[in-house]
Amino acid sequence: MVLPIYDDHLHLSPSGRNIEALKEFKAEGGTGLTLVNLPYPEVPISDGDDFRKAYDITVGFAEAGRELGLNIHVAVGPYPILMIHLAERFGLERAESIMMEGMGIAAQYVADGKADLIGEVGRPHFESSQEIVDACNRVLQYGMDLAHENSCAVMIHSESEGWTDGNLASMARSSGMDPRMVVKHSSPPWVTPEETQGVTPSVPASRKLIREALTKGRNFMLETDFIDDPERPTSIMAVTTVPKRVKGLFTTGELSEEDVYRMCQDIPESLYGRR
Repeated sequence: MVLPIYDDHLHLSPSGRNIEALKEFKAEGGTGLTLVNLPYPEVPISDGDDFRKAYDITVGFAEAGRELGLNIHVAVGPYPILMIHLAERFGLERAESIMMEGMGIAAQYVADGKADLIGEVGRPHFESSQEIVDACNRVLQYGMDLAHENSCAVMIHSESEGWTDGNLASMARSSGMDPRMVVKHSSPPWVTPEETQGVTPSVPASRKLIREALTKGRNFMLETDFIDDPERPTSIMAVTTVPKRVKGLFTTGELSEEDVYRMCQDIPESLYGRR
């Protein structure tokens, strides 16, 4: 039996294994993934147009991965931690302007069919100044406005604790978005409506987190956050982790065929399926 096996958050790097990593993912049983843009050292960001160069790298990796037969959805957007580095170089006002430009360009990539969603965007996952957080939230709100205009999902990078207070869901609603179209990357195993406030969780694929999430339901996706760093090849999680976890849990009966199809096909296609 060939099951759909989907990694909802995976990065590739020009200096990493990139396409070879995708081949390994496929060989282990992976069938699809969300390929997420990150700032690349090869493309320093100094103005809005620099984002195009970075996004094009991500799009190119996706095109090569599809030639392998993988189902790849592309997420592009201004990585929120970049706000801090840009503010240090150019001041916060200019930094926010550059991030806004990057968000607008990301939406254009979605509109043009080069990308399927905006991400990963949001705010720092660690304690930062209120000025930085406020600026990041303004950029994120703009991104949600654009996502609503383009009927696409938004993948969020933010703190793990605290987002279930409804903040992300309320931001989505204020843009006209259905909160389920907001995907919380690196989500704790919070699955119930009370825990998520309608936001879709993408849970790191550790056995402990998966099993805890499964006690509450099946309304979540799995991810590795593989970063394709040749100096840290297994940092965070290896590229083969999601296929190994899904196959293992299916073999033990902890995941049914229906469960696998829901988590690895139905949910991602309902969020990202624009092709």
